[in-house]
Amino acid sequence: MENPILVEVLRGEVVESFHRGVVCVVDGNNKILFSLGDINQLCYPRSAMKFIQHIPLLESGAVSKFGFTLKEIAVMCGSHNAEKMHLDTVSSILSKIGLSETSLKCGAHYPMLNDDLVNMYQQDKKPTDLYNNCSGKHAGFLAYCVYNGLDTSDYLNPNHPLQQHIKKVCAEMYEVSEESMQYAIDGCSAPVYSVSVLHQAIGYKNLCVSTKFGEARKYACQTIIEAVSTFPEMVAGSNRYCTDMMRICGDEIVGKTGAEGIYCMSVYNKEIGICIKIDDGKMLPQYNVAQAIIDSLSLFSSEKLAPLQKYLQEDILNWNQLKTGELRPSGQLIDALNTRKIA
Repeated sequence: MENPILVEVLRGEVVESFHRGVVCVVDGNNKILFSLGDINQLCYPRSAMKFIQHIPLLESGAVSKFGFTLKEIAVMCGSHNAEKMHLDTVSSILSKIGLSETSLKCGAHYPMLNDDLVNMYQQDKKPTDLYNNCSGKHAGFLAYCVYNGLDTSDYLNPNHPLQQHIKKVCAEMYEVSEESMQYAIDGCSAPVYSVSVLHQAIGYKNLCVSTKFGEARKYACQTIIEAVSTFPEMVAGSNRYCTDMMRICGDEIVGKTGAEGIYCMSVYNKEIGICIKIDDGKMLPQYNVAQAIIDSLSLFSSEKLAPLQKYLQEDILNWNQLKTGELRPSGQLIDALNTRKIA
């Protein structure tokens, strides 16, 4: 059985292509408030796992020892553009733990913004691992290792104590067994584990219902929410949905993208977790769906959400900047959201 069409791509008035996918929304008791598609579909959270991957660090006491700021914690949880503010913040983390960027093992890639890319070419500079969008996450991994006196040269090995601790916490937060999570290698070479769409929604619900795991977990989850909602620019950067959404909605919602069409959100004051998976792995449609869900929650005025409407329905322009069509949520998704109110 095919998953429903969530997003349509129009050329003129004709639907030229479309994106199928899955949506799952759960409440604090794991009750399914809304769903479309196969919510038991297995996939990898990819970078949406970052909020959970740093719970071990925040439970360990390392934040106090090294004096990490909320800004630094936010970039640990981010997939950044490699803007100067990101590079400086990751470098600050590494300095506090007595390491340099040569300890990062995430791989080098160029900055995501054209201006930064042009500037690098003009200076004849080559990117290092610091520029990797996951360098903040890896700096956090290294901080855990330094704090606990663990080997920093092999921190990405799935059998390393850090990664074993992360796997245990992921299983707890997603409410699955460790044995059920299939191991794979993420784009930044870190271990990543398969989790169903349903249980990814449960994981993000547990970010705001963390008392069941004890006080240390409650502190860690609350700190992550505070960090990313206070410094959303560290989670992504300029012209990115995660940052733009949390700048406007961060007093109610935190969210994180993942590669291959994943988007997860925690509506933390209402103890709601959400997971979106776009079947074909395209990245833009996840934002159309996420924004449609946010609009349907009725938590914000239309005036407040106005700057985010470009993510709900986007004009498609050709090279002459002529509008050729648009990207928009499907009628099936909008009708379902209008019929079955989430909150």
